[in-house]
Amino acid sequence: MKVTGLNIHPLKSGRAIPQAAVTVNIDGLVGDRRFMVVEPDGHFVTQRELQALAQVEAEHIDGGVRLKMNGNELSVRFDPGRRLDVSVWSSDVDAAVADDAANDVLSRWFGRAVKLVHMDEQAERFVGAEWAGAAAPVGFADGFPILITTTGSLADLNRTLIAKGQQPVGMERFRTNILIDCDEPWEEDWWESLEIAGITFDLVKPCARCIMTTQDQTTGERTGGNPIQGLSEKRMSADRRVAGVLFGWNAVPRGEGTVKLGDDAKVVRRRGECWPMKVRER
Repeated sequence: MKVTGLNIHPLKSGRAIPQAAVTVNIDGLVGDRRFMVVEPDGHFVTQRELQALAQVEAEHIDGGVRLKMNGNELSVRFDPGRRLDVSVWSSDVDAAVADDAANDVLSRWFGRAVKLVHMDEQAERFVGAEWAGAAAPVGFADGFPILITTTGSLADLNRTLIAKGQQPVGMERFRTNILIDCDEPWEEDWWESLEIAGITFDLVKPCARCIMTTQDQTTGERTGGNPIQGLSEKRMSADRRVAGVLFGWNAVPRGEGTVKLGDDAKVVRRRGECWPMKVRER
């Protein structure tokens, strides 16, 4: 098996940026989900409620980020002394916040009051102790540092969608970090740990999928094939700890280094039991 896709998402819920190589740190891929749009009170905002975030392309610059949307451009640099308490699900983070002028521009872009925050060197977030054995450091990702998916599972999902008379979907719908070329669908359910470029990745929790998978990742529109309907055929979790339909696995890196396209991916530990799925009655 080989790595055939690498992506970072500098802005949470913004566009994916494909990479030929990525630097892996303990808290995930360098540059992944380090910026985030929040409500004025600091509550995180995603494509679930603000679909237009899919139209935003983010690029790291010295001291901040450059955002582009529909021909508009905004460069934001952050003052480490300007902070805001923000929340991502059940996590609270002391993040750097953009100045009022930048936040006003973003609010005009989206037609609602928002602020932009940065997971800078002063900010800390730890999650997933019950799954990872110890709390894992992470940026603004929903739950864990890295998401791993496979080509075989997407191909199987698309066969289901086509059989249902729907259009196939691309892997961008699932906002993966590391894509593994694996012909056997859902084989990743058996992987406990992978080794890539000398780095061990523990696959600690399957990823429950939401309405964002139904949205075009260029426009944000809910169009084309509906992965939720396709996954409900045979990927409905039977374990109430992770409810809903599943695609991909959340992973925690146990080392640091560089991963490149074409690198070998080797299974170093397999699970004794596969994650249970509900059997759909026909």
